[in-house]
Amino acid sequence: MSLKKDKQKVLGEVFDDERIAGFLVGEAPEGFNRDFYLLERAYRGMKAENFETFVRLFNKQGLDLNSQSPEGQTLLARISEHEQSAEYADILKAAGAQ
Repeated sequence: MSLKKDKQKVLGEVFDDERIAGFLVGEAPEGFNRDFYLLERAYRGMKAENFETFVRLFNKQGLDLNSQSPEGQTLLARISEHEQSAEYADILKAAGAQ
């Protein structure tokens, strides 16, 4: 018996402003700061250009760019450990993250 994937990988997915704003909705898992959770989810799910729009909307809602993970790291601190995160880190810094 062979197993078949039930979903096809979506390439070139369009992120309009409505779709980006959708990343501002949702509850964090237990033990997570909601603002941090939303930021990290957007970072993992978006290209840098879309992430920049997200961060603008995030700030507009008065959410905390310096919120912390359960381990006590801000998203900026966490992604500084990632090899290909410089553009995302620059976006966060420009928006006021520390």
